[in-house]
Amino acid sequence: MTLRLYNTMSRSLEEFRPVRPGKIGLYTCGPTVYNRVHIGNLRTFVWEDVMCRVFRALSYETTQVMNLTDIDDKTIRGAMAAGLPLREFTDRHIATFFADLNALGVVPATLYPRATDHIPEMVALVKKLAARGHTYESDGSVWFRIATFPGYGKLSKIDLSAVKRGARVADDEYDKEDVRDFAVWKVAKEGEPESATWTTELGRGRPGWHLECSAMSMKYLGETFDIHTGAVDNIFPHHENEIAQSEGATGKPFVNFWLHAEHLLVDGEKMAKSKGNFYTLPDLLEKAFSPRAIRYLLVSVPYRMKLNFTFDGLKAAASAVERLESLDLRLREREGRKGKEEEEISLKVNAPEAAGGDFAERVSAAHRAVFDSLEDDLNTAGALGALFSFVKATNVDLEAGHLSPADATAARGLLHEIAGNILGIMPSDAASGLASSPSKKSPSESSSESRDVDETWIDARIAARKAAKKTRDFKAADAIRDELLGRGIVLEDTPHGVRWKRKP
Repeated sequence: MTLRLYNTMSRSLEEFRPVRPGKIGLYTCGPTVYNRVHIGNLRTFVWEDVMCRVFRALSYETTQVMNLTDIDDKTIRGAMAAGLPLREFTDRHIATFFADLNALGVVPATLYPRATDHIPEMVALVKKLAARGHTYESDGSVWFRIATFPGYGKLSKIDLSAVKRGARVADDEYDKEDVRDFAVWKVAKEGEPESATWTTELGRGRPGWHLECSAMSMKYLGETFDIHTGAVDNIFPHHENEIAQSEGATGKPFVNFWLHAEHLLVDGEKMAKSKGNFYTLPDLLEKAFSPRAIRYLLVSVPYRMKLNFTFDGLKAAASAVERLESLDLRLREREGRKGKEEEEISLKVNAPEAAGGDFAERVSAAHRAVFDSLEDDLNTAGALGALFSFVKATNVDLEAGHLSPADATAARGLLHEIAGNILGIMPSDAASGLASSPSKKSPSESSSESRDVDETWIDARIAARKAAKKTRDFKAADAIRDELLGRGIVLEDTPHGVRWKRKP
């Protein structure tokens, strides 16, 4: 089966063809780091993790870039309220973000660029837009005039008939029906902290939120790349404005496939603190739910469908994970009985009749059924359905004593490939950021992997380790050290703080 993805731009399923054969350039909208992400955000990030795992399982060399928005209206307000420099304020929330991803088994992206580290690229992009006649200056800021970009609205299908010439919106986010010129560079405001503005050729100020993703995605993935993802609320205005800026600056198509995850509801309602139904990952962990059960629930519904979060659903997810783990344990016990020759002889006589033929063929059929669903727009519900059909049949064969140790090994291999390496709901090498193959890496492979680890992620994990040690949670601190070591990063505690280096 050919990989097909639903493209928001065309509102249809399309056969996926990469810009470069065998390689995928993927930009996933990351968090605005002004607070802890909630489970609705995590649903999108976990889906994107599964997507990357599927791409790699299909032998695509996948480069995932996820931005960290550490400069916008929200981060500035948060830093001012906390009385902290912007960088120190956002560092705290980046650390908790990576802690949540790690708890849910999300494989780190290739890069996590911070907006504040890319101001020169953003200034250069504004200058290109100005040279092509797409901007104007007013009130000290630089604005993108959407009338200069005829394709504006092609992603969101927004109605441009009500747009008034010269109407502008200064906020980073605005109402879905509010279509106006938007700021690409904002003049410094009185009272804003100095740490939140920069002196550039455009004057003292900061970039507009939408500009950040355009500059960073094109820097790392090129002027035209394969896939851009986010939640449905990013479609307008954020992604629409990204297209206008990027294509306005280059004259080239920006992205070939746009994929968007639907909202998460709680008991059928929009999540809101005022309703008392707002949850973060620590909220659920404190209720004694396991990270794998939470992850199972988040991947159980295809990404383009709304996910209704309930605690009954979370309990059912926990039961499903237990079924997988129970079968894996029973299969492992069956593998360990290879030395019992009399039983093996009995199995060889009875297995073909009871198990319905070659067990290897059944494993292969289940594998194909799972991937048929995943290649059909990442249908995780279909994949889980195929997997649990196999689980049910395998449990029946185990009860009847019809599986040989070799059959048990094959069944475990399927469980760990699909439930572990692809869906991330069982332990796997992929969940710790390692390759899915159980074989050991050569020194050269380990060195290459460590060079791919993003420094922002490393710093955030070190910050999380420091926080764990401060609360005397030494078990968690040691786990983070081991996690970094597994990624080829060696920590050294010194009197002057923690130093790190990559394995040679």
